[in-house]
Amino acid sequence: MPKRYTCAEIAERYNIKLSTVWDWIRKKKLSAIRIGKEYRITDEDLAKFEESRKTA
Repeated sequence: MPKRYTCAEIAERYNIKLSTVWDWIRKKKLSAIRIGKEYRITDEDLAKFEESRKTA
């Protein structure tokens, strides 16, 4: 089973506000799985997000 991160873990990892992570999810920039009232982000989705943010 792949690792699933919380929004708080993602915010801490990138040193950003939690609301920024929620915004990325709402704007479909970052894929997430909703479990109850919480979102979880898989390693695979996080890797895709990071790849999409690369500059030349």
